[in-house]
Amino acid sequence: MNSSATVSTKRLPSTDADILREQKVFKQSVIRRAGVIGLGHMGKAFAGNLIADGYEVTVYDRSQARMELLESAGAKVASGLGDLALCQVILTSLPDDSALAQVALSAEGLVHVLAPGAIHISMSTISPNLSRRLSEQHQLAGQGYVAAPVLGNPDLAHARKLFVVAAGAAPALATVSPLLERLGQRLFPMGEDPGAANLMKLAGNVLTALTLESMGEVLALLRKGGIDVHAAFEVLTNSLFDGKVHKTYGGKIADGRYSPPGMTAPLAVKDLRLALAEAERAAVPMPATSLVHDRLVELVARGWADLDWSALGLLAAVNAGLGEGR
Repeated sequence: MNSSATVSTKRLPSTDADILREQKVFKQSVIRRAGVIGLGHMGKAFAGNLIADGYEVTVYDRSQARMELLESAGAKVASGLGDLALCQVILTSLPDDSALAQVALSAEGLVHVLAPGAIHISMSTISPNLSRRLSEQHQLAGQGYVAAPVLGNPDLAHARKLFVVAAGAAPALATVSPLLERLGQRLFPMGEDPGAANLMKLAGNVLTALTLESMGEVLALLRKGGIDVHAAFEVLTNSLFDGKVHKTYGGKIADGRYSPPGMTAPLAVKDLRLALAEAERAAVPMPATSLVHDRLVELVARGWADLDWSALGLLAAVNAGLGEGR
């Protein structure tokens, strides 16, 4: 790996000159051809940023319209996984274990398609066990695997302000670190066990869900007590509760702004289910997480599966007799 590929680009450029300088350094990188599979909100942002950085990007998604949108931005469109065979790096951004296993491990999956030396970067929120299985299968095929789930929403993805949590074999992780650093504002290496990155991601989503539930309950209490919800939000998030989650998702709850979703309730249910499965395996009681998991299931049961998971605030308001507020 040449020395230019190790240049840190964690700080976002502040001037046009900085941008040109970083792009010049980037173009000397050992990675030139990248593929992106899964063009939902996050995958679309990843692909767009890779195109902007000068990578030769090939995209694949079940939606032809999504691929055509990226094609207009400069990507090549794959008609099947086989068209990704020449990519040096593949990023997958898929909704769950089943979808990723199908793409990576099926008879025509990435393990059988990619050339030796290619690296699969999974940015999906999946179980640690599947991540470890993928790592083993790619290793047997002479390929690399890095788990690199992210903390943040699609808006942060477009702005390159995600936090990337990455783990995998040291050579593969070192090779793709410059690329991952460009997709976010900070890269957190978590060692060689890829499952560790996925467990860290699940833990982050648990904390977010618990925060959404508590914000929803508190704001419902304050509303019913006659306090303007935006005034309450202002006090809370400009005093002791000024974290990113409180401000971003608390703002959605205060505004009743649950659509379009950053992450839907069913995906949040899946993430908490995976976290609880890990907790059961490790004999770690998580009673609050179990409760919030059921609250998310209630969102789905009420027909609100298309809403953002911050609609836990909507559920709290309805339970308080404040009406749907939609």
